[in-house]
Amino acid sequence: MGNEKKRIALIGGGPSSLFAYKRLLEWGYADLVIDLFEATTHLGNGMPYSTDGANDEHVTNVSGNEIPDMVTPIREWIRTVPAETLERFAIDPDHFNDYKVLPRLLFGQYLSAQFALLKQQADAAGIETQIHLNSRVTDIIDRPADGEVLVEVNGEQQTAHDIAIICTGHQWPRQTEGRVHGYFDSPYPPSKLALQCNHTVALRGASLTAIDAIRTLSRHNGRFYHDENKRLRYEVNEATPDFRIVLHSRNGLLPAIRFHLEDPHLSKDFLLSRREMNRARAANEGFLSLDYVFEKDFKEVLAEKDPQFYAHIKDMSIEDFVSSVMDMREKIEPFQLFKAEYLEAEQSIRRHKSIYWKELLATLSFAMNYPAKYFSAEDTLRLQKVLMPLIAIVIAFVPQSSCAEMIAMHDAGRLDLVSVGDDSSLEPLETGGIRYDYTDESGTAQSFVFETFVDCIGQKHLAYEEFPFRGLVDAGTVSPARLRFRSAEAAHEQIERGNKNVEGNDDDYFLRVPGIRINDDFQVVDAEGRANGRLYVMAVSFIGGFNPDYSGLDFCEEASVSIVKRIARELAPADRQPG
Repeated sequence: MGNEKKRIALIGGGPSSLFAYKRLLEWGYADLVIDLFEATTHLGNGMPYSTDGANDEHVTNVSGNEIPDMVTPIREWIRTVPAETLERFAIDPDHFNDYKVLPRLLFGQYLSAQFALLKQQADAAGIETQIHLNSRVTDIIDRPADGEVLVEVNGEQQTAHDIAIICTGHQWPRQTEGRVHGYFDSPYPPSKLALQCNHTVALRGASLTAIDAIRTLSRHNGRFYHDENKRLRYEVNEATPDFRIVLHSRNGLLPAIRFHLEDPHLSKDFLLSRREMNRARAANEGFLSLDYVFEKDFKEVLAEKDPQFYAHIKDMSIEDFVSSVMDMREKIEPFQLFKAEYLEAEQSIRRHKSIYWKELLATLSFAMNYPAKYFSAEDTLRLQKVLMPLIAIVIAFVPQSSCAEMIAMHDAGRLDLVSVGDDSSLEPLETGGIRYDYTDESGTAQSFVFETFVDCIGQKHLAYEEFPFRGLVDAGTVSPARLRFRSAEAAHEQIERGNKNVEGNDDDYFLRVPGIRINDDFQVVDAEGRANGRLYVMAVSFIGGFNPDYSGLDFCEEASVSIVKRIARELAPADRQPG
């Protein structure tokens, strides 16, 4: 490299970018100019921890001890927060501990403060950082002949960089919202749900995104209070006596609740190494078996952590295990199960004892991100249909305060859940709101009209066609993610079932999965299978096919390590590699 500095662009200034920036500084190589492009006025907080994704009432679903290492631990940073901010969020620094969740907006301030501290470290190390706020990246153009990437800002200005890391975070496209009164494509920003609703509100979905909507709508149509027995209660306002929320869930289940995690950082100590995976692939026609991963990353670890539970499931296939767990949950009325799991989670936290099978299922979900690109199309379909629906329920980790509020609303007759199955449909109405059609659990067709509807199914895996940087699409720099079928028969069966994501011919069939193709180091890969050393993507909404789990800050931490190690190999001499 000599004295020539290399320019690295971080596209987006949220948590993903924060971790990438931190890793670049930890690398210890000073011959860098780092450009940070952020569409808003602040670095660090991103969508979930800013007013784009939260109000004062919204809380994180992770506690301080579960957050990967930053510059300053939260328990130390909290003592530097102004008194009026602490009062706003009802935080007493003298009684603060790392096992409590935080208000999301306060956590966003923490992340912003960490960015500022990292900038100070960069300045002290002689690493130049240029921060571009109010700078929305509208296109990216790869110029392989010149060995550079052009970043277009706000549709006009272009700057050249040696490497770009796309860290654009969550995406919530608007499709029907704005055209149909009372229809919301997502609950974000939550300020739009500051509504008085003297009617029943329909939410599609029942997990964390739905809970965000519940926390906002409940406060604008009623109040929570503690009765004489210190039990949380809910009552509606006089102005909205008919306010009620109905959750619509395909499986008819509520999510699981936060419990004590023995390993709060989803440690990889027990998981398969890349060497083990490569050996398994070599013996399996290049594929990594989903059953093999389930056996090694879940069952064998469970045998050590919880022998009694392992003995119960040791001979079960993935399908048998999921069926067993789901059958148990489906036999109990959703809110009755929710209350029971709330008490179980409270006991887990009080005793500092994990519920191991749930914790390991969360770890397994995180572990799927690396091998997912090596599954056969058949195993990917099994993962999507069988395992991921259970994982989505179990690892939501709903905070205790949200659970208590939902139980209070249900007890007051203001919150219910209905199971709508896979064949449900909804139609936006020209007069406003929607009509929801579904078949209930007794097999009876149901149809209801709702004046207000909020789509709360969570962050969608975006398709290749939705990738926003058209310069990369038009030039063929990025390609759609897809996985090969092991057998033509299985592909033909999917085609006969009407699966439009199957493509190929008699020699090879492939399954199109969401997003773009990347390699193990998060480099984009073109249609010919060539990895691009100038472009990296850690924006989860665009890589959902090869990284099916959204693990928040844990994902940011792990992905940033892989990316910066690869950048170091590409750019720096052998004696300046990261540890």
